Amino acid sequence: MSGAVRGALAKARYYIREFSGEAAYDRYVAHARSHDPQAEVLTRRAFERARTDAREADPREGFRCC
Repeated sequence: MSGAVRGALAKARYYIREFSGEAAYDRYVAHARSHDPQAEVLTRRAFERARTDAREADPREGFRCC
């Protein structure tokens, strides 16, 4: 595979991960470990649950029926 194709695929992967929110967990883990390496880090499932709960509790997000 050429370098240009690899670069394009890497950029596409980056944007897909950012758009889907998948990169948020990676940023959380990096931040948590850089500030306190001994602290317990949430699992991906617990992180996503907390993120969803916070988003649904925010009145600026509006009402979600499902």
